[in-house]
Amino acid sequence: MGKSERRNVKYQSTKTYGNERGLSCCFRQWQADSHCKYLHGYSLGFRFTFETNVLDERNWVYDFGNCGWIKVFLEQTFDHKLLLDKKDPELSHLLHFSKEKDRDWMNGNIAQILTMDGVGCEKFAEYVYNYVSQQVTEETAGRVSLYSVECFEHGSNSAIYVNPYGSSLE
Repeated sequence: MGKSERRNVKYQSTKTYGNERGLSCCFRQWQADSHCKYLHGYSLGFRFTFETNVLDERNWVYDFGNCGWIKVFLEQTFDHKLLLDKKDPELSHLLHFSKEKDRDWMNGNIAQILTMDGVGCEKFAEYVYNYVSQQVTEETAGRVSLYSVECFEHGSNSAIYVNPYGSSLE
């Protein structure tokens, strides 16, 4: 590949909130044929991959010290929460854990419930990506984009959601 044919240099950096952080949530895969069809939980972990073609004045892709808002979002969304699929046929029964039944977020005496368009590592990674990517792009005036979000159930199982539009940096 000649010098003029090289693609733009791309830098990536990652930020990880491991399973040890205690983002403990409960959900069920109602369409599963296995024990996953029952309510069960994990202490989820997340890995974010940021990318850019131009480093900032400190030679950083993204300031790790500025990720506090991501941690807060993860805690508010997953920590000690019951996450339910909006299509779950038992949704009305499960919502009895909450006082309110007409919003995505419900805070009851027994459970804090978030209803989502699907649950599981793949859908959690997508949900988080959609929230974080917009803010990262706005905050960096388009210099940085979020390439992917990986969600871990534990050390053996994870799923990755990758920017569906490809890189905005090429």
